[in-house]
Amino acid sequence: MSELAGPNIVLLGESGTGKTYSIGTLVETGVPVSFLALEPGIESLFGYYTDRGKPIPPNLSWHILRPPESDFASMIDTAEKINTYSFKMLADMTDPNRNKYNQFVSLLRTLNDFVDERTGEKLGPVNKWGPERFLIIDALTGINRAALDLVAGSKPARSMSDWGIAQDQIERILRMLTQDCKCGFVLISHVEKEKDEITGSMKLTMSTLGKALAPKLPLMFSDLIYTYRDGKEFWWSTENSSVTLKTRNLPIADKIRPDFAAILKTWKKRSEESAK
Repeated sequence: MSELAGPNIVLLGESGTGKTYSIGTLVETGVPVSFLALEPGIESLFGYYTDRGKPIPPNLSWHILRPPESDFASMIDTAEKINTYSFKMLADMTDPNRNKYNQFVSLLRTLNDFVDERTGEKLGPVNKWGPERFLIIDALTGINRAALDLVAGSKPARSMSDWGIAQDQIERILRMLTQDCKCGFVLISHVEKEKDEITGSMKLTMSTLGKALAPKLPLMFSDLIYTYRDGKEFWWSTENSSVTLKTRNLPIADKIRPDFAAILKTWKKRSEESAK
């Protein structure tokens, strides 16, 4: 078997542009797909099958990481502090319940042994998976939130050091997934505007914590694909000059039908060539 690792792909776009829904086309190729949800939206993937009156295929597994529970009493306590404390006091305070905000730890534990909620099967560490299996994480926004909560808990004012530590954790986990894992990896991401320091123009890019981290992330991936909706039609683009994009497994084009089969076809051809 080829030692060529699976592709590392980002689907980036605004909400409602078919990012999660299109994962169904990857599942249809027959490869094992494990979907890790940090945000509500897995029903969109299920909808790929219910819309067609089809059962969910057995090669799709999933695990949902639910956010820490909150309540109005704790929100009242935080609001009263905001109303009373200075910004410096808010930034310097430590959340006594920070250990409740452990979704990032749960994320790492899941990646260390992915448990399929559908069957209860333990699939083992993601870094031991081969290139024939795909991991999907929905979404980067959830990783951002979990990393910042890991550091600051629910305190209302986050210091620069809080942000710096959280950014480092995000970079570390994404480098691990893209450089030290052989499985295919798809990261779903929302977009935000960032200034291109070379051209001075504003571009859409992956939504993450802080301007320092954003330029580092695209370098880790083989394909950054922009998802958008035109009327009732959903499209992929690798050509839009107003978005930070790159492609190794798709043509450079604006209106590409959302279909992972095209990506796998190119990747498999290269994998076979590298095995000769």
